Amino acid sequence: MNPDFDVASQFQMSPAALLLLNGVLAFMMFGVSLGLRPADFAGVLRRPLAPVTGLVAQFLLLPAATCLATWWFRVEPGLALGMILVSCCPGGTFSNVMTWIGRASVATSVSMTAVSSLAAVVLTPFNFALYGDLNPLTRGLLQEIALPVGNMVALVVLVLALPMLAGMLVGARFPGFACRSERYFRGGSLCVFLLFVAVSFGRHWQTALQVAGSVLLLVIAHNALAFLIGNLSGRAAGLPLAERRAVTMEVGIQNSGLALAILFTFFPSAGSMLVVAGFWGVWHLVAGLGLAGYWSFGNRKMQRAARLQGDPQT
Repeated sequence: MNPDFDVASQFQMSPAALLLLNGVLAFMMFGVSLGLRPADFAGVLRRPLAPVTGLVAQFLLLPAATCLATWWFRVEPGLALGMILVSCCPGGTFSNVMTWIGRASVATSVSMTAVSSLAAVVLTPFNFALYGDLNPLTRGLLQEIALPVGNMVALVVLVLALPMLAGMLVGARFPGFACRSERYFRGGSLCVFLLFVAVSFGRHWQTALQVAGSVLLLVIAHNALAFLIGNLSGRAAGLPLAERRAVTMEVGIQNSGLALAILFTFFPSAGSMLVVAGFWGVWHLVAGLGLAGYWSFGNRKMQRAARLQGDPQT
């Protein structure tokens, strides 16, 4: 057995817990899709620049940069492959909330989440296989774990695509219910997801502590790279500030829950990869909320300055 898997044997999940984790992901996607309408997708076709910029950053630039960085800095194969998997996932469902908190373009964020979640059906398994193989350090490990591409596609369909379509149908049929319940879906799914992460580490906290220092630094650096790629892509495309921030948040908040579901389902002994995805699940929320708060504070400060300039008496 490859030494990169020694840690991970500690993180085995029972079939019932695994089914529950996948159910939570589907629940999260269903909840965030209650407010989606076909008009959102039509809006992407009318104004495709921001969503297309985000998709390029998310599914091309971020995985490619992750592959190159993990090879250049010779990151341990198990950790590098975990970073590549996270970078191949679509935007996280909480990016919409953080975009709203940061007073950026929520419409852009929602459309990007919807389109990237559908694109992930094909692009997440494809990119993981491609960039895992392109990195000479992870190629052997990828071959060792026998990547089940077809089964990964089926899992992404079940936990992302189908719940999204179901959420859109329910939201269109029962708009009052969708409006009242959306925030409860978001809050509840966040709590349950964080509980899963906490249980995964809590049951084997000694193992997690052994690798916490190096993994946390990698996750922080990787997450910063994702935010940077999103921001620079928006600048290169000449997007307005609100749309650029939405793209930045969408690329920086990855669906690490999907990465955990893939790992627990297909690679339960890949401990190093599980640790990376687990730390991502916590850190990107901390970083995203911090960035959103900074944007919100800056917006309020600019609005206050504008009011003072417009009315010297205030």
